[in-house]
Amino acid sequence: MKSRRRSTSIALSATAVAGALLLSACGGASSAEDGKGKLDVIASFYPMEYLAEQIGGQHVKVTDLTAAGVEPHDLELTAKQVAKVKGADAVLYLKGLQPTVDKAVAQSDSKHVIDATAASPLVDHHLPEGHAEDDGHDHSGAAGDPHIWLDPNRYAAVAKSVGAELAKADPANAADYQKNTDRVVAELAALDKEFKDGLKDAKGKSFVTSHAAFGYLADAYGINQLAINGVDPESEPTPAKLAEIQQEAKEHGVSTIFFETLVSPKLAETVAKDLGLKTAVLDPLEGVKDTSKENYFSVMKQNLHNLQAAFGIQS
Repeated sequence: MKSRRRSTSIALSATAVAGALLLSACGGASSAEDGKGKLDVIASFYPMEYLAEQIGGQHVKVTDLTAAGVEPHDLELTAKQVAKVKGADAVLYLKGLQPTVDKAVAQSDSKHVIDATAASPLVDHHLPEGHAEDDGHDHSGAAGDPHIWLDPNRYAAVAKSVGAELAKADPANAADYQKNTDRVVAELAALDKEFKDGLKDAKGKSFVTSHAAFGYLADAYGINQLAINGVDPESEPTPAKLAEIQQEAKEHGVSTIFFETLVSPKLAETVAKDLGLKTAVLDPLEGVKDTSKENYFSVMKQNLHNLQAAFGIQS
């Protein structure tokens, strides 16, 4: 996979790697090895952090490599972050989404690495023409669409793998990890039912997004995503692609153009203005700005409400 706007060699330069090795050498035994404190768990970005915290509970200390409110595609690791990955008791990431994280994980000494794509293999959702590679990430073919967490059933599969691996890393607390996993999986099953019931009258209907993040969600609930951009939220669509989206929006009776929280809404607003349509938020949950006010479930339920409004369904 290619990096998007800056070479990942900057993030994992010789200086960064040297610093990482030095820091990890000074760190001594991990918490899992010395039996003291909590498991030191590294998560690559918010959806992985949320599972680590919910399933790990009081037994883990979770560090998110991607700061709150930062678009995860843009992540460049510091030497200190590389060292933390190298010395962690467990690492939870989504292979292929963040190249700098992939490289740091490859250098890691952790015996407990959880790749979300192993639990839920990626699918190619036939990205818009001209966008398979033009955003700097080749998500076509074997790579596929990374946004698996937007399908509650796929996210549940990842949750189960997190619980199983944490139990291996910390057998003394395996029962708690299983209990927490069962709770999260049950909550995700309930969320899946909410979406199925809430969108049953929208089967076959289309929605327009600024970012092709909702392919798994669309597949799960029988609706159709029309994306202005590919999987990268900041790539620029061609004039031909914009004209195509405008035509499809008219043909499918689309009422709303969706934008998201971590990038500028300007493109969606422009398309909506040209078509005389409304705009609203459909959050891909790549990050949460304030975790004290919202979380995975609250954002997903708001997404459902916003989709229902766009489809003219009373919630």
